Amino acid sequence: MNFFKNIFNISSKEDEIKEQEVVLSLDDSFVHYFKKKGGKFLYCTSINEVLENLGNILKENNWDELACIDTDLLSLLKKRNIIANKSLINEIPLFTSCEHLIADNGDIMFSSNQLNSNKLAALTTNFIVFATTSQLVKNTGEGLTGIKTNFKGNIPTNISAIKNYLIEEKDDNFLNYGNSNSKNLYLLLFEDL
Repeated sequence: MNFFKNIFNISSKEDEIKEQEVVLSLDDSFVHYFKKKGGKFLYCTSINEVLENLGNILKENNWDELACIDTDLLSLLKKRNIIANKSLINEIPLFTSCEHLIADNGDIMFSSNQLNSNKLAALTTNFIVFATTSQLVKNTGEGLTGIKTNFKGNIPTNISAIKNYLIEEKDDNFLNYGNSNSKNLYLLLFEDL
């Protein structure tokens, strides 16, 4: 039967169904790729839920201190009485915001606003990222355009992305040789739309 299908180019409804492209929303696409890469995702609809999930992450990992340089996030830590170190120390988990969440591949984009002049590979392996649904963009190009638009005249430097959320997994891409930016990453995604 397959022989005749190929010769006469006969297609069945089953073949047509298999060929249909599935289009996901930005948030569904991001979450799909993010979790596929090993990221840990917590969806929050209120600040109280963010604080509760943050406390659970700290308890789960036996962390009693976080590194944080973002003044808005520092105020969240004070509400929960979490010890905050205002310098990016390698041994202490980092609590930070980000620039954008990239839907087409599950990456998280950062800049000097979050990392100062530090390279991702030089920072701690443990990240907790606070982001909002309004930070979702389709691809890296839209993320870069968003940074350019948001920071007219004062574009941040050190723009980079975490692409892998499994520490033990090695990246075979020769362009990344010696520059692993794999992180054990929790994402607190806050619904703001």
